[in-house]
Amino acid sequence: MKKVRKSFHSVEVLHGVDLTVRAGTVHALMGENGAGKSTLMKVLAGVHGLDSGEVYIRGEKVEIQSPKHSQELGVAMIHQELSAIPEMTVAENIFLGREPRKGIFIDHKKMQQMTQELLDNLKVAIAPSVKIGRLKVADQQLVEIAKAVSFHADIIVMDEPTSAITDNEVEYLFQIIADLKAQGKGIIYISHKMDEIFRIADDITVLRDGNYVNTWEAKDINNNILIQNMVGRELNEYFPKVEVPIHDVLFEVKHLTQKGKFEDVSFAVKKGEIFGIAGLIGAGRTEMMQAIFGLAKLDEGEMYLEGVPITIHTPKEAIAYGIAYVTEDRKGEGLVLEMPVAHNITLPSMKMFCQNGFISAAKEKSTVEEEIEALRIKVHTPAQLAGKLSGGNQQKIVLAKWMMKHPKLLILDEPTRGIDVGAKSEIYKLMCEYVAKGNSIIMISSEMPEVMGMADRIMVMSNGIKSGELTRKEFAQETIMKLAVSNI
Repeated sequence: MKKVRKSFHSVEVLHGVDLTVRAGTVHALMGENGAGKSTLMKVLAGVHGLDSGEVYIRGEKVEIQSPKHSQELGVAMIHQELSAIPEMTVAENIFLGREPRKGIFIDHKKMQQMTQELLDNLKVAIAPSVKIGRLKVADQQLVEIAKAVSFHADIIVMDEPTSAITDNEVEYLFQIIADLKAQGKGIIYISHKMDEIFRIADDITVLRDGNYVNTWEAKDINNNILIQNMVGRELNEYFPKVEVPIHDVLFEVKHLTQKGKFEDVSFAVKKGEIFGIAGLIGAGRTEMMQAIFGLAKLDEGEMYLEGVPITIHTPKEAIAYGIAYVTEDRKGEGLVLEMPVAHNITLPSMKMFCQNGFISAAKEKSTVEEEIEALRIKVHTPAQLAGKLSGGNQQKIVLAKWMMKHPKLLILDEPTRGIDVGAKSEIYKLMCEYVAKGNSIIMISSEMPEVMGMADRIMVMSNGIKSGELTRKEFAQETIMKLAVSNI
């Protein structure tokens, strides 16, 4: 891709971007949210037409007319938000719109056979006849890769393929990527996880604010240089942990149980503390936080706030006690994407702005502007739709709406998933500022460096059971991983 430019509504978002991908390599495309990575890939995938610039595939200049045309040219894109149809089988999803036929009828037997051959070649042990909605996210991801290969694609774009899968599943995905490389495929790999990039990438290209910054061979660059080029400044402390006074216990649970999800879990969180919860996906961490917040029913257990027993049946009751919950799915559960930023921020706090049954627009506006400034949210106007912002800024909106409630306890479930290093650093700083006021945070994170970098203590869960609790002096990746797999 040479000198690619693209505008939306007279605003140019790609300013003459270059990208060269070699056959048989993994090419990491890096940059903060909003840097232009997805837009550039959608140009390659035929979703957006370019305004100017050139695209060459196998040395020949092409003018990509549509997604179908892009696929015919040997390009396949695996999106971060998987697009499978849950009630259709693996085979039906892979060959949707391209089903083999006998006359006017779909040849289901041949489709099953073709799917089985595809999966066998990738060494993927999934039945073609199973409904895709019954598969875990990691297996759905593998089906998407099989679908990409079924197009005989030479260029495969993978957008955040490991954002919702376990370490073991990541290893398996990397084996498949290595096999695709050996077949001469070019993999364009988008991820915010630095350790992954330096493990599998051959080449790295950085975009910033819609501009091409540079391309390196991965062996010629290190973590610090990469981050500096992505954000345009040095992040001296990637995890800006600030030691603050830790006081008495704020929140305590005893023997929490939800049958089939988690059992007999007890822990206490102190004022001024970031309490980390580590474990593999499926360990019961999210389910437990949902039960604490009143989104699910507890079978057994007790909860105490500042030593006083409390009972929570609904989120409304949790909020009244000063507990807030930032869900891991900001788009599906944390935001109303088609509403303005301003209304998303004030949604849980509408009573603050009501006078005689009417909302005071002036009071709402001034409060929203204060929150946007305090959390450093990059937005053109508070009237901008939340769905139009980058992932990092969307996450800040979710934080802003709960910060307005001044909660005593803030539950953060995967607070930086899918956002760039610059936005991560800012969210970490906000967390430190929040607990410095004597509040408490419970943070679930599947990223080991993050939970070790930010937590004061870590509780590890394995298969629904508390398998250990570590102080900051005891933190070690090996120890946490051993605890995380101890009950599997």
